[in-house]
Amino acid sequence: MMMSSILTLVVLGSYANAFPMGRQLSACCDLSSARLQVPSNQTQLVAPTYAPSYITLGVGTQNYTCNTTNSAYILSGAVAELFDTSCLYGTPAFDSAPTVTYDAWSAACDLVTPQELITTLGLLPNPTVLGQHYYVPNPVGPGLSPKWDFTSSGATAGNPNAYAIGVKVGDLPSSNSSNIDNLMIKAVEGELATEIFRVDTNGGQPPSRCSAGDSNITVKYTAQYWFFNSSVSNVDLI
Repeated sequence: MMMSSILTLVVLGSYANAFPMGRQLSACCDLSSARLQVPSNQTQLVAPTYAPSYITLGVGTQNYTCNTTNSAYILSGAVAELFDTSCLYGTPAFDSAPTVTYDAWSAACDLVTPQELITTLGLLPNPTVLGQHYYVPNPVGPGLSPKWDFTSSGATAGNPNAYAIGVKVGDLPSSNSSNIDNLMIKAVEGELATEIFRVDTNGGQPPSRCSAGDSNITVKYTAQYWFFNSSVSNVDLI
């Protein structure tokens, strides 16, 4: 219990520093003027020219296992809580929140496990938690697929269609080799979105090499997730 309390103060304290006073996070914040910006000198990510349904900040881990064939870690999944940052759009805090939160999350590495983060934030009576991100069996083929699940949190709680399972259709490496790639994802199941973008990533990359017998690892990360064309959104978009 003490460890969970410390975690809550560390993570939510970083939000208190990043978010402007007097602004509350809510699914009712106006996103009609929000536009996703991606680098112009690339073709891997093609940003929609219209407003998103949701903007969230993911806080969690990228999970890896060792591929002994080439002595390299390969992605085996991810686990993250998704915070609503819609009301921050247009403020300096919107741009700083991913880095500020990552610094706090990294600082907590000796205090808590990733599962304690998920448990603590998932149980908080906190309307800023919109959902969870994790991996599930691929519904259209072999392997695992990423899922964004809003069925148990926020305004969409109880809606069985408030999720998206996706497949990567665009990949832009970060300018910082310690950060996971920026992604464009097409939804293949669910009504939460038809397109999802992972941008403004911090952390998440594994060590460059591993050896046979090495344990599975989790690497902490944060990222912005933009959701477009939601059929379950309670936000009226222009």
